[in-house]
Amino acid sequence: MNYILFDGPLRDNLLPLTFTRPVADIRLGISTLREKWEDALKTTVSVLTEKYLSEKFPLSKGKRNVLVNASALPDKELIFLIENLKPGEQLVKDGIRIAARIDGDFEYGDFKADITNEIIAEIGFLKNTWDIFAMNGKYIEMDFATLTRGRASAKLSETNSIRGDRNNIFIEEGAIVEFAYLNAEAGPVYIGRDVEIMEGSKIRGPFASCENSTIKMDAKIYGATTIGPHCKVGGELNNVVFIGYSNKAHDGFLGNAVIGEWCNLGADTNNSNLKNTYEEVKLWSYPEKRFVKTGLQFCGLIMGDHSKSGINTMFNTGTVVGVSCNVFGAGFQRNFIPSFSWGSPAGMQAYNMTKAIQVAKAVYSRRGMEFDPLEEDIFKCIASY
Repeated sequence: MNYILFDGPLRDNLLPLTFTRPVADIRLGISTLREKWEDALKTTVSVLTEKYLSEKFPLSKGKRNVLVNASALPDKELIFLIENLKPGEQLVKDGIRIAARIDGDFEYGDFKADITNEIIAEIGFLKNTWDIFAMNGKYIEMDFATLTRGRASAKLSETNSIRGDRNNIFIEEGAIVEFAYLNAEAGPVYIGRDVEIMEGSKIRGPFASCENSTIKMDAKIYGATTIGPHCKVGGELNNVVFIGYSNKAHDGFLGNAVIGEWCNLGADTNNSNLKNTYEEVKLWSYPEKRFVKTGLQFCGLIMGDHSKSGINTMFNTGTVVGVSCNVFGAGFQRNFIPSFSWGSPAGMQAYNMTKAIQVAKAVYSRRGMEFDPLEEDIFKCIASY
């Protein structure tokens, strides 16, 4: 069986994060949604995403295809239903297509099924950007159980101070953890391959630091927080998800936030995650083109890929920053900053595309990677959104 994860109708709710990736490549807990489905289905998957992303994230068709909504979160009952789909049959939950079995060819972005079965059982969805940090603790715990089952942790140095059950702390080979404070009483602590936790760091679970990431000296990190691969973080973090390849290397507070890839937060960047009136936080919705209620009292910053903040930048409660923005200056930034914006609270202007690409190339080269013409085309497509 050939499995394909498709973006589905919830994709636009997950902008700006899905401007640059399929829904399947959003990180929730320790792993991405794609990795969760691959583990559950015991096979590799491809994705059906937006046309402008399809060359970077190619679709692989087979003779027997099962297309699965990437926003749906796998569990045993859903996997059973999906694996037992008949040709031409689809599963629907609350009007949202969850999966379909399509044998033979189908048109890009258009697939039909003759038989519709409504799912009675409850299933989870990643519906909105704020769900990523709101559900992160649950999925750190689930991923921790999956990743560590039947395996032994690398030895933890005696220089560290531990609270809670040591079985809730797992260290991959190559990780360096010395003179840190690890508290696993409220949730597990997962430290990935070749991670460095510098001395004086204080970490409370649920927490995950993925491969090749660095936690700077004296960092203060509260759960539920995930540091994606190849990130460097410091200061104070509370319930934050870094998807990967981004830095917040200096002091400053970040709470109830999601940070995309290739972002850099300058020294003493801070975000508010609670209104001083204690009211429900509203957040910018791309599909509705207005601020919508989140149902949350705590909600901080959602930042798309390649965006940067200057030193002493202040983000207000419930702020959305698009792709490739450069923000700086005194005072609170606007609560919604469109992609390819450059400026401060005193005024914003369009970020010159040539300059934006030049910066992206420089950032990639520091990691030994190339920001190639395909990436440039994706930038241009996002700018015309």
